[in-house]
Amino acid sequence: MSWDLHTLFVRHSKEIANALRRRGVSPDNAADLTQEAFLRLLAAGRPDQAKCDNPRAFLFRASRNLHIDQIRRERQARRVALTDAEFEAIPDDMPSPETTVFDRQRLAISTAALQELPERTRRAFEMHHLGEKGIAAVAQELGVSTTRAWVLIRGAYRHVRDRLREAEG
Repeated sequence: MSWDLHTLFVRHSKEIANALRRRGVSPDNAADLTQEAFLRLLAAGRPDQAKCDNPRAFLFRASRNLHIDQIRRERQARRVALTDAEFEAIPDDMPSPETTVFDRQRLAISTAALQELPERTRRAFEMHHLGEKGIAAVAQELGVSTTRAWVLIRGAYRHVRDRLREAEG
């Protein structure tokens, strides 16, 4: 298989650059990547020594790989090196121990408040809030009207809210 680099460049350079631009590469960068792909083909050896049966496919693959490598380098460059002091200054996403205790207390109060409710009201609340069922589905399952189901659920929300407010002081 014999090929001429100049002929390949004349035939395929615009096509390769256009393919890169379709991938979102700027025209100048596409031209640079196209030239780099041809340099890779040239580095593959003389035409009679190269193990490249399809130079056009080689050029397209090389240009695509060069673009991917460039994206990876840009991502890596965006990473910021931090000193130990700067790293320590980054706030932790974990809640503080005080917040964890506070949240657990509120959960216990809410659970106790739900246990104080009549069975049907508690079931309506649990189906709606925990089971993520709509008002109509809750009403149908409980055998009540949608208005009554809404009254039960709203009453449960109010009861839990009132117990939480009482606990706050």
